[in-house]
Amino acid sequence: MTADRNALDPAFPQPRPEVESLHAYSAPLEGRRQMLRLDFNENTIGPSPRVVEALRAIPADHIAIYPEYDGLREAVVSNLGLPLQPDQIGLFNGVDAAIHAIFHAYGDRGETLLTTSPTFGYYTPCAQMQGMSIQAIPYEGEGFAFPLEAIRSGLQSTPRLLLICNPNNPTGTRLAPQRILELAAAAPQTLVVVDELYEAFTGDSVLPIADFEAQPNVLVLRSLAKTAGLAGLRIGFAIGHAAVVDRISRVTGPYDINSFAVTAAFAALKDQAYVDGYVAEVIQARAWMAEQLQAAGVRHHVEGGNYLLLWPQRDPGVVDQALREAGVLVRAMTGKPLIHGSLRVSIGTLAQMQRFWAAYRRIEALPG
Repeated sequence: MTADRNALDPAFPQPRPEVESLHAYSAPLEGRRQMLRLDFNENTIGPSPRVVEALRAIPADHIAIYPEYDGLREAVVSNLGLPLQPDQIGLFNGVDAAIHAIFHAYGDRGETLLTTSPTFGYYTPCAQMQGMSIQAIPYEGEGFAFPLEAIRSGLQSTPRLLLICNPNNPTGTRLAPQRILELAAAAPQTLVVVDELYEAFTGDSVLPIADFEAQPNVLVLRSLAKTAGLAGLRIGFAIGHAAVVDRISRVTGPYDINSFAVTAAFAALKDQAYVDGYVAEVIQARAWMAEQLQAAGVRHHVEGGNYLLLWPQRDPGVVDQALREAGVLVRAMTGKPLIHGSLRVSIGTLAQMQRFWAAYRRIEALPG
């Protein structure tokens, strides 16, 4: 009988039981740089020229200096244009790091994460590593409607965390901000985390109507990855009551965000016109794609975010591989609850989606 190569010898130091039973969250991110990247919902054209210029202007000797964050929280507040204070902005090495910190600060063994299914895959391992139980409520019907009443019911048992991706990745499901605040009001001992990474493409943000003093159990996550094109540099924000932001920030390292990310963030926040222009082009391309799919009779679902779901006639794995061979990357939703057999396709520019559609029509032998 072959021994488990990953099993630790009993003589070695042993990890916590939660870590031993955990499977690391990973995504197939290699070999993508020369392809049309419609697989991870990234910005598909790159950051503002101002960002590139700012990065190139970094003096070489500054690489040897620990990063400085003075003024970055203020820049985020200014960019949002909302009555917030700098201490209400938490800075993180990408929103993934913010999510990990939230679970590290608030998750505990025996406590519950309440969330939806399917949703962003990193929530689950973060809960598991803290020894939490997970109550994942499925989206409803063919339109993947938000399970509002089931979530309300789940809040009655006071879970430690409620995590809502809005709009949801991968279904695009949207929940009105007022409903989110109502859920938070009904469960003041539950930290309600609203993952708004794709909000710019739909405009459903909680931030304009949130009162963090009245509802300190609401926390909003934002990033510069999907819109401003900084995914490779890793910077994200948690926005909420200053005391909650402080607790989450306590469990991070003192220099988790590197100097290049800080410089890029300052430049990106100053060039909102570039971001707005890119978002507008994606929204136009999303509408065009929906029209093509409808006209061709392809089963699809598009609601929010810079992505959509479609169901190929042929085996999804075969279509996925054929698209890869054509230089186009998409993401197969194999094994995902409710959407197994679909492909998630990120939305880029109109020209990029025309390239995708030409390849997809050829592979699926669609008329027209």
